[in-house]
Amino acid sequence: MKRSVFLLSLLLVIAACSSSGPSPSASSTPGAGAVSIEIIPNPIVAHAVTGTNQYEFPFEVVVRETGGHPISVTRVSADLFALGGLKVGSESWDADRIRSMGYGVDVPARGELRYRFNPRREVPDERLFGGVRAELRVDARDASGATTSASTVVTVTR
Repeated sequence: MKRSVFLLSLLLVIAACSSSGPSPSASSTPGAGAVSIEIIPNPIVAHAVTGTNQYEFPFEVVVRETGGHPISVTRVSADLFALGGLKVGSESWDADRIRSMGYGVDVPARGELRYRFNPRREVPDERLFGGVRAELRVDARDASGATTSASTVVTVTR
């Protein structure tokens, strides 16, 4: 069951990705670039694939620059939690890995990057939908070297 929970959770963050509002946790330096992250929709709505135990999980990850200075994403990471807050895994993607997946890492001042996903995964037990969450974090740096980060929590529903 732990493996199934991890796989279900991992699909949430496959992209590098990430609330349906501003990031609940963000840090930045005044006068420097700042980042926020949003998952649309949150919770992600799983759609059953007829005749199988497969589900599709359509979602979009939005990374925004909010400080008025261009930034480059340096890392995206996720901590995966199952029933009762049990940490079942972690994943991290650096800028090179994000680029290798075909995504950009440079966000213009007051701009955004959008990543769309529709992964399909096997879910052996529907009860997993009620107890899975991922805490996602984006780290970035502006041209002056100032660092910034933001995080959010993502859940899944049916």
